[in-house]
Amino acid sequence: MKIARIETFMVPPRWLFCRIETDDGLVGWGEPVVEGRAEVVRSAVDVLAEHLLGQDPLRIQDHWQVLTKGGFYRGGPVLSSAVAGLDQALWDIAGQAYGAPVHALLGGPVRDRVRVYAWVGGDEPSQLREQVSAQVEAGFTAVKMNAAGATSPIPTAAETAAVVERVAVAREILGPGRDVAVDFHGRFTAAGARRVLTELAPLHPLFVEEPVLPEQSHLLADLVTCGPIPLATGERLYSRREFLPVLSAGVAVVQPDLSHAGGVSEVHRIASLAETYGALLAPHCPLGPVALAAGLQLAFATPNFLIQEQSRGIHYNKTADLLSYVVDPEPFRFVDGHATRTDRPGLGVTVDEAAVRAADRGSHAWRNPIWRHPDGSFAEW
Repeated sequence: MKIARIETFMVPPRWLFCRIETDDGLVGWGEPVVEGRAEVVRSAVDVLAEHLLGQDPLRIQDHWQVLTKGGFYRGGPVLSSAVAGLDQALWDIAGQAYGAPVHALLGGPVRDRVRVYAWVGGDEPSQLREQVSAQVEAGFTAVKMNAAGATSPIPTAAETAAVVERVAVAREILGPGRDVAVDFHGRFTAAGARRVLTELAPLHPLFVEEPVLPEQSHLLADLVTCGPIPLATGERLYSRREFLPVLSAGVAVVQPDLSHAGGVSEVHRIASLAETYGALLAPHCPLGPVALAAGLQLAFATPNFLIQEQSRGIHYNKTADLLSYVVDPEPFRFVDGHATRTDRPGLGVTVDEAAVRAADRGSHAWRNPIWRHPDGSFAEW
């Protein structure tokens, strides 16, 4: 069996899919994308495909080594994301070839269902109560919200109070038996994060995500010790080497993205590394169905898994949603806030190829917003 064809498809709202076909007709799908830079990743996939064409698709780990280390210049979000999508597709093919789900190829399941959470906004508080209530009614036991929109690097008393008030609204609706996670999105300085973390502690967040920017990970140790809230990070980290210092700093939750951090292969290793530090895995995934399917497969086989992000109804998905490009929505039917394990081979999701090809003809050019502070200076989004 040899790899015969590799294609990419840019589809709304902001996704990039890749398709690997073998000479005996097996097809695997992956989702290699950097949100806002999909065209660049597409070009990177085209370059990396030069190595894979004509090769045995089942030599996944050998391909991963060559794709990540075969060039003199390595790493970074674009190359790592291109590798991630190709890696997902190769695991999908392997599962089909062996007649087994990816979680079985990773050593077998350690759980029967995977807890997932829903996103409810938080940048603007006006609809927060309604959004949290809707997710509770839908059966979710956890939600995640942004702490704030554009805000001062060191928040004022009013800004701090507004963050606390929004999280308090969520906590009131969720009650003590459900969870709220709070995303700082790197919008505060370390001093600002420390101030807000102290005020949020009585509301018992499941975790606070990206309290500082990933390039300021050397400041995490001080934030870990400033209070009792578990800290999480990792959506903008791309390898075990980048996760090692944040784990050493004491973060409680790591959040690699299977479409950014080298795919199933590398995130599986990141999870094992995190386990040695007593840290839990909560994969980042505001993306499409292939990325989520890969995350769920990993979650079923990962002992130190905590919770999985998913994008159904998220604010980015205005022109297409999680189920727009799949034939059967069953793998993404959440019951009581959980996805149930199945034994479907590969990643366990059937992509609607006709819908993907049609959507690619329209393509997209999604870009994240550029925010500014009141004085006109750049603000973190």
